[in-house]
Amino acid sequence: MENADWSVKPVAVPGESAVAGWCDAPYLADAYAIRLPLDASIDTEQLSRFLFSHQPSWVARLMSVRDTVVARFGIKTAKQLRRSSGASGEGRVDIFKIYQRASHEIILGEDDKHLDFRVSVLRQMRNEAAGEYPYLVLSTVVHCHNRLGRVYITLIAPFHRMVVESTLRRAGRLGWPTAAKL
Repeated sequence: MENADWSVKPVAVPGESAVAGWCDAPYLADAYAIRLPLDASIDTEQLSRFLFSHQPSWVARLMSVRDTVVARFGIKTAKQLRRSSGASGEGRVDIFKIYQRASHEIILGEDDKHLDFRVSVLRQMRNEAAGEYPYLVLSTVVHCHNRLGRVYITLIAPFHRMVVESTLRRAGRLGWPTAAKL
C-alpha cells in the first residue's frame, strides 16, 4: 500500500525520543513527521537507509558546495565521513554514525570540533480522528562548541529544513519499504 499523503509537518521533538534530553541547551532542535503506510517496515534502520539513500539529486549538489566550503575550516566533509566507515559500511547510515538502536528508533549523528549533532529516526503511532497511524519522525538536535559551530548552524539551518522536508516527501512518493520487501 502506498502512502497517498506525502505532507511533511513540523512537530515538537518527541519526548519519547532519545535525542529529546541529549543536551541541556541545544542550539538547534527540530522535528518533522510524515505519515507512513500501514504496511511500512517497522525497522527504523531499514527506513533510515532508504531515506538517506533516496535523497533528491539537488541535495548531493548542495552537499558538494558545503564540503568545498567547510574543508577550508577543518570541518569533516561527507567524503571523509563515508570513508571513515570502512569497507563494510557497518556502524553508519550514509554519512551518519549509528549511536543507538532501539525497536522504534535509531540515533545517528556525528561529533566534530565545531559541533555535535544527533538525528533521531523514530517510528511512532499517532492517534487521529480516523484511527491510529504510523508516522516517521525525523528529529535533529545540535550542540555547538564554539562560535564556528553557531555561525555554521545559523547559515545552514534554512537548508537543513529544506533538505529534511524534501527527503521525507521524496521517500513518501517513492514508497516506503514494507515488511514484505525485507
